[in-house]
Amino acid sequence: MAAKKIIAICQSGGEFVTNIDGSLSYNGGDAYAIDIDHQTLLSDFKSEVAELFNCSADIMSIKYFLPGNRRTLITISKDKDLQRMVNFLGDSSTVDVFLLLKDVAACNVSNISASRSSRTTVSEAVIPFEAPIDVAADMTHTVGGFDMDFPNGDPISCIPIRVIDDKQRKAAQQWENTITGVDQRFNSFTEFREALHKYSIAHGFAYRYKKNDSHRVSVKCKTQGCPWRIYASRLSTTQLICIKKMNPNHTCEGAAVKAGYRATRGWVGSIIKEKLKVSPNYKPKDIAEDIKREYGIQLNYSQAWRAKEIAREQLQGSYKEAYNQLPFFCEKIKETNPGSIATFSTKDDSSFHRLFVSFHASISGFDQGCRPLIFLDSIPLNSKYQGTLLAATAADADDGIFPLAFAVVDAETEDNWLWFLLELKSAVSASRQITFVADFQNGLKKSLAEIFDKCYHSYCLRHLAEKLNKDLKGQFSHEARRFMVNDLYAAAYAPRLEGFQRSVENIKGISPEAYNWVLQSEPEHWANAFFEGARYDHMTSNFGQQFYDWISEAHELPITQMVDALRGKMMEAIYTRRVESNQWTTKLTPSKEEKLEKEMTTARSLKVLLSHGSTFEVRGESVDVVDIDHWDCSCKGWQLTGLPCCHAVAVFECIGRSPYDYCSRYFTTESYRLSYAESIQPVPNVDRPVQGELTEAGVIVTPPPTKRPPGRPKMKQAESTDIIKRQLQCSKCKGLGHNKKTCKES
Repeated sequence: MAAKKIIAICQSGGEFVTNIDGSLSYNGGDAYAIDIDHQTLLSDFKSEVAELFNCSADIMSIKYFLPGNRRTLITISKDKDLQRMVNFLGDSSTVDVFLLLKDVAACNVSNISASRSSRTTVSEAVIPFEAPIDVAADMTHTVGGFDMDFPNGDPISCIPIRVIDDKQRKAAQQWENTITGVDQRFNSFTEFREALHKYSIAHGFAYRYKKNDSHRVSVKCKTQGCPWRIYASRLSTTQLICIKKMNPNHTCEGAAVKAGYRATRGWVGSIIKEKLKVSPNYKPKDIAEDIKREYGIQLNYSQAWRAKEIAREQLQGSYKEAYNQLPFFCEKIKETNPGSIATFSTKDDSSFHRLFVSFHASISGFDQGCRPLIFLDSIPLNSKYQGTLLAATAADADDGIFPLAFAVVDAETEDNWLWFLLELKSAVSASRQITFVADFQNGLKKSLAEIFDKCYHSYCLRHLAEKLNKDLKGQFSHEARRFMVNDLYAAAYAPRLEGFQRSVENIKGISPEAYNWVLQSEPEHWANAFFEGARYDHMTSNFGQQFYDWISEAHELPITQMVDALRGKMMEAIYTRRVESNQWTTKLTPSKEEKLEKEMTTARSLKVLLSHGSTFEVRGESVDVVDIDHWDCSCKGWQLTGLPCCHAVAVFECIGRSPYDYCSRYFTTESYRLSYAESIQPVPNVDRPVQGELTEAGVIVTPPPTKRPPGRPKMKQAESTDIIKRQLQCSKCKGLGHNKKTCKES
């Protein structure tokens, strides 16, 4: 037999009203339908309800009426209660379920949706707070009613005015005259409601709407029997709103005692918006402290954080809408920067999948002035919808970061890396053999070989060392692993075979297993002694750190604005470097000029002997052979860096040639200027596109299903030279991974 299905009509945000016959009716609020049956668990049911009403499952109380009895509410507190409810319903296919918040958690009621009806009065939650004993009896009064025209009109905990000192009320007092009385005029109902909101905070009373629609607003004091009233409506033949009636007097035994400040997340967001614009890193803790000091309103961390999110969205625009702007945004990039690549794709459900961007100035600059060396890396994004940024960066002639292309993807997967490399291939010239410095995992090893069939793939040394450390963890002490990682680096940097062998033999002395691991890790992809490509002495893929810093500054922006912020940084860097390079008078860029001068200084102490033709013997601390026709030295320094080593420089000085003629062209000032010859142009209306332009795109893009998890985002750790973390070591058995207290040996 199939399980009996019941439709639970879940309601919240309204209020119970007692009828003449003693039965209860529920008025207002929002409602959602959920299917349940005998097998439904209460925890699952609560989770689904909490998600619908955007509140915590821990603070809710779920109640329902028995069939034929509208006077008594039954509480559901365990799975059996939920099963009994299904059994009690008999042949009925629906049941009304009411979501109430527990008093102990009332401070979080800000998540309960209010009724959207313009004629519905919404009940107001009781906000508890700590207070002195002598005023505790007066602390059960509520914060003012919801303002239905404010989407974020959620109550935040309050403090009675009596316990707030003058300093705390100073900021609120500026609003005491936002409402002056009859005949006061406003440009819109929204402006009137905002003024009323501030007026209630300054005077410390709660209110509720009797009428609230597009023609009139009628408001009364929340306290029963208090005569305070206000009525506003449209001024005839104008668009102005005018206060027609007002009784400014309170008789509620001192509203300042019985009512607290009325505040919403939207209101707090509007208060902190200007400060957030100046200080983007305005912390929730500081927000809460400032609001308490200036307005006497007590916020917890999550309330301040949500208010900051609202303020940020007011400043930056909607995160959700930004995804729908992607078609328009990509077209604008290609329109304003001809020759650029800007493409995106969605999944079957129209949700965002990935976005690739490479500006024409980057494509041209890489081809004209940068060496054929590309670094691939990924950076997690801590934005609202998370995701990962895949980046391809290059090195300019002065070893500066040159962003070539980047992509925002929903996750770092083999498929996304394959797609990124396919797009990247269309941006780079096929005439040069490119060396990639990248991880060998996440499918990169296979994808690079497939797409760039003639490229060189240099394994990122840092990723390689991290894998070695991970694979050996638990087998060796911290010191032993540190020595092995250091020896791995030494083996990688060793220019000749004998140096490589000496370093790996050191590893073998510690662990034959680690020695075998190194030999099986394909040294031809990472060791200088075997690698055939040109890395110019760059061994790790995190070369583009400056570009990653730009991302960390912009990752919290909506996706289109984040990309445009990166575009702005790149545009500024191109202009700045172009202007700076126009002042250079040397043939090589400053950093390369400095390195060559050091080699020239060292060369003065060397002795040169003519061997045969273009081959020379150079003696110093060692004896090296230089072949100037093939740009080769037995020390391998010339080949590895692209600059003549001290041995080659000594030969040039001996035979009267200039070392500048034997430097890689990618280190010249001319190449540097070619890299930055093209400019990136602004892309207008990124944050506020014209509505007609959006509809013309005709493609709907929704946010990805992944959202930022609760809690403080984990920021990317700063790069450290020491990747080895210490492990516990037992002082009794000397084993790793535990201490003496948990040791199993007796």
